[in-house]
Amino acid sequence: MSQDAGSWSTYTRTMSESPSTTLLVIDVQNAVVDGAHDVEGVVARINSLIARARQDRVPVVFVQHSDEWMLPGEPGWQIVEDLDRDVNDPVVAKNYRDSFADTELEALLSELGTTRLIVTGAASDFCVNTTAHAALAKGFDVTLVRDAHTTGPLHLAGRDVDAEVIIDFVNEHFAYLTYPGRDVRAVNADHVEW
Repeated sequence: MSQDAGSWSTYTRTMSESPSTTLLVIDVQNAVVDGAHDVEGVVARINSLIARARQDRVPVVFVQHSDEWMLPGEPGWQIVEDLDRDVNDPVVAKNYRDSFADTELEALLSELGTTRLIVTGAASDFCVNTTAHAALAKGFDVTLVRDAHTTGPLHLAGRDVDAEVIIDFVNEHFAYLTYPGRDVRAVNADHVEW
Protein backbone atom coordinates (compact mmCIF):
# COMPACT_ATOMS: atom_id res chain seq x y z
CA MET A 1 0.00 0.00 0.00
CA SER A 2 1.26 3.49 -0.79
CA GLN A 3 2.23 5.90 1.90
CA ASP A 4 0.37 9.18 2.10
CA ALA A 5 2.01 12.60 2.05
CA GLY A 6 1.82 12.89 5.85
CA SER A 7 4.01 9.85 6.42
CA TRP A 8 6.37 11.07 3.68
CA SER A 9 6.92 14.24 5.72
CA THR A 10 8.18 12.13 8.61
CA TYR A 11 10.39 10.15 6.25
CA THR A 12 11.85 13.26 4.62
CA ARG A 13 12.64 14.82 8.00
CA THR A 14 14.67 11.75 8.97
CA MET A 15 16.53 11.93 5.63
CA SER A 16 17.19 15.67 5.76
CA GLU A 17 20.95 15.21 6.15
CA SER A 18 21.17 12.88 3.16
CA PRO A 19 22.71 13.71 -0.20
CA SER A 20 20.48 14.90 -3.02
CA THR A 21 20.37 11.39 -4.46
CA THR A 22 17.50 8.89 -4.16
CA LEU A 23 17.60 5.17 -4.93
CA LEU A 24 14.52 4.21 -6.96
CA VAL A 25 13.35 0.58 -7.04
CA ILE A 26 10.73 0.15 -9.76
CA ASP A 27 8.16 -2.68 -9.87
CA VAL A 28 10.19 -5.53 -8.38
CA GLN A 29 6.93 -7.44 -7.94
CA ASN A 30 6.21 -11.14 -8.22
CA ALA A 31 4.25 -10.96 -11.49
CA VAL A 32 6.63 -8.46 -13.09
CA VAL A 33 9.78 -10.49 -12.51
CA ASP A 34 8.21 -13.91 -13.11
CA GLY A 35 10.32 -15.43 -15.89
CA ALA A 36 12.71 -12.48 -15.99
CA HIS A 37 16.47 -12.79 -16.44
CA ASP A 38 18.70 -13.29 -13.36
CA VAL A 39 16.08 -12.21 -10.83
CA GLU A 40 18.05 -13.60 -7.89
CA GLY A 41 21.19 -11.71 -8.91
CA VAL A 42 19.30 -8.49 -9.65
CA VAL A 43 17.52 -8.59 -6.28
CA ALA A 44 20.84 -9.26 -4.51
CA ARG A 45 22.45 -6.26 -6.22
CA ILE A 46 19.48 -4.03 -5.42
CA ASN A 47 19.68 -5.19 -1.80
CA SER A 48 23.38 -4.28 -1.70
CA LEU A 49 22.50 -0.80 -2.97
CA ILE A 50 19.72 -0.52 -0.40
CA ALA A 51 22.14 -1.46 2.39
CA ARG A 52 24.65 1.15 1.20
CA ALA A 53 21.91 3.75 0.85
CA ARG A 54 20.69 3.17 4.39
CA GLN A 55 24.23 3.35 5.75
CA ASP A 56 24.75 6.67 3.94
CA ARG A 57 21.25 8.00 4.75
CA VAL A 58 20.24 8.06 1.08
CA PRO A 59 16.47 7.72 0.63
CA VAL A 60 15.10 4.53 -0.93
CA VAL A 61 11.79 4.83 -2.77
CA PHE A 62 9.84 1.86 -4.11
CA VAL A 63 7.37 1.99 -6.98
CA GLN A 64 4.56 -0.57 -7.18
CA HIS A 65 2.53 -1.08 -10.35
CA SER A 66 -1.07 -2.16 -10.62
CA ASP A 67 -3.44 -2.60 -13.56
CA GLU A 68 -6.15 -4.98 -14.79
CA TRP A 69 -3.76 -7.97 -14.84
CA MET A 70 -2.07 -7.15 -11.52
CA LEU A 71 -4.55 -5.99 -8.92
CA PRO A 72 -3.56 -4.62 -5.49
CA GLY A 73 -3.47 -7.29 -2.84
CA GLU A 74 -3.03 -10.20 -5.23
CA PRO A 75 0.12 -12.36 -4.92
CA GLY A 76 1.55 -11.15 -8.24
CA TRP A 77 1.19 -7.51 -7.16
CA GLN A 78 3.27 -8.01 -4.01
CA ILE A 79 6.83 -6.73 -3.87
CA VAL A 80 9.28 -9.65 -4.08
CA GLU A 81 9.74 -11.04 -0.58
CA ASP A 82 13.55 -11.23 -0.86
CA LEU A 83 13.80 -7.49 -1.48
CA ASP A 84 14.99 -5.60 1.62
CA ARG A 85 12.15 -3.12 1.97
CA ASP A 86 11.76 -1.37 5.30
CA VAL A 87 8.24 -0.50 6.45
CA ASN A 88 9.31 3.17 6.53
CA ASP A 89 10.43 3.23 2.89
CA PRO A 90 7.92 5.16 0.79
CA VAL A 91 6.00 3.13 -1.80
CA VAL A 92 4.56 5.04 -4.76
CA ALA A 93 1.57 3.41 -6.45
CA LYS A 94 1.39 3.69 -10.23
CA ASN A 95 -0.79 2.52 -13.11
CA TYR A 96 1.35 3.50 -16.11
CA ARG A 97 4.84 2.66 -17.36
CA ASP A 98 6.02 6.13 -16.36
CA SER A 99 6.44 6.19 -12.57
CA PHE A 100 5.77 9.95 -12.65
CA ALA A 101 2.47 9.71 -14.57
CA ASP A 102 -0.47 10.47 -12.26
CA THR A 103 1.55 9.57 -9.14
CA GLU A 104 3.02 11.40 -6.16
CA LEU A 105 6.62 10.50 -7.07
CA GLU A 106 7.69 13.95 -8.23
CA ALA A 107 6.23 15.60 -5.11
CA LEU A 108 8.02 13.10 -2.88
CA LEU A 109 11.34 13.60 -4.65
CA SER A 110 10.90 17.35 -4.32
CA GLU A 111 10.32 16.98 -0.57
CA LEU A 112 13.46 14.87 -0.34
CA GLY A 113 15.48 17.47 -2.26
CA THR A 114 16.39 14.88 -4.88
CA THR A 115 18.35 15.98 -7.94
CA ARG A 116 19.80 12.57 -8.95
CA LEU A 117 17.97 9.26 -9.31
CA ILE A 118 19.69 5.89 -9.14
CA VAL A 119 17.33 3.68 -11.17
CA THR A 120 16.83 -0.06 -10.63
CA GLY A 121 13.97 -2.52 -11.08
CA ALA A 122 11.77 -4.10 -13.72
CA ALA A 123 10.98 -4.30 -16.50
CA SER A 124 14.03 -2.90 -18.27
CA ASP A 125 12.30 -2.18 -21.58
CA PHE A 126 9.05 -0.92 -20.12
CA CYS A 127 8.78 0.86 -16.75
CA VAL A 128 12.51 1.24 -16.05
CA ASN A 129 13.30 2.76 -19.45
CA THR A 130 10.18 4.95 -19.50
CA THR A 131 10.71 6.25 -15.97
CA ALA A 132 14.40 7.00 -16.55
CA HIS A 133 13.55 9.07 -19.63
CA ALA A 134 10.74 10.86 -17.81
CA ALA A 135 13.13 11.69 -14.95
CA LEU A 136 15.52 13.35 -17.41
CA ALA A 137 12.68 15.40 -18.89
CA LYS A 138 11.65 16.47 -15.39
CA GLY A 139 15.13 17.76 -14.58
CA PHE A 140 16.76 14.90 -12.69
CA ASP A 141 20.21 13.48 -13.31
CA VAL A 142 19.86 9.73 -13.89
CA THR A 143 22.14 6.80 -13.21
CA LEU A 144 20.84 3.51 -14.58
CA VAL A 145 22.30 0.56 -12.69
CA ARG A 146 23.26 -1.80 -15.51
CA ASP A 147 23.14 -5.02 -13.49
CA ALA A 148 20.21 -4.11 -11.22
CA HIS A 149 17.31 -4.14 -13.67
CA THR A 150 15.72 -7.03 -15.49
CA THR A 151 13.09 -8.13 -17.96
CA GLY A 152 11.80 -11.25 -19.67
CA PRO A 153 12.11 -12.33 -23.32
CA LEU A 154 9.85 -10.77 -25.96
CA HIS A 155 8.25 -11.99 -29.13
CA LEU A 156 8.66 -8.97 -31.39
CA ALA A 157 7.91 -8.60 -35.10
CA GLY A 158 7.77 -12.36 -35.55
CA ARG A 159 11.06 -12.96 -33.73
CA ASP A 160 12.00 -14.05 -30.23
CA VAL A 161 14.28 -11.59 -28.44
CA ASP A 162 16.23 -12.85 -25.42
CA ALA A 163 15.97 -10.89 -22.18
CA GLU A 164 19.75 -10.42 -22.08
CA VAL A 165 19.66 -8.71 -25.48
CA ILE A 166 16.92 -6.34 -24.28
CA ILE A 167 18.82 -5.52 -21.08
CA ASP A 168 22.03 -4.94 -23.05
CA PHE A 169 20.17 -2.64 -25.45
CA VAL A 170 18.71 -0.54 -22.61
CA ASN A 171 22.14 -0.35 -20.96
CA GLU A 172 23.94 0.70 -24.13
CA HIS A 173 21.24 3.23 -24.92
CA PHE A 174 21.81 4.92 -21.56
CA ALA A 175 25.58 4.58 -21.74
CA TYR A 176 25.60 6.79 -24.85
CA LEU A 177 22.60 9.00 -24.08
CA THR A 178 23.11 12.71 -23.67
CA TYR A 179 20.52 15.18 -22.46
CA PRO A 180 20.93 18.96 -22.16
CA GLY A 181 21.92 19.99 -18.66
CA ARG A 182 21.73 16.46 -17.23
CA ASP A 183 24.27 13.92 -16.05
CA VAL A 184 23.32 10.56 -17.55
CA ARG A 185 25.18 7.39 -16.57
CA ALA A 186 24.94 3.62 -16.85
CA VAL A 187 27.11 1.84 -14.28
CA ASN A 188 27.23 -1.49 -12.47
CA ALA A 189 25.98 -1.65 -8.89
CA ASP A 190 29.48 -1.77 -7.41
CA HIS A 191 30.34 1.51 -9.17
CA VAL A 192 27.29 3.51 -8.03
CA GLU A 193 28.19 6.78 -6.34
CA TRP A 194 25.66 8.81 -4.43
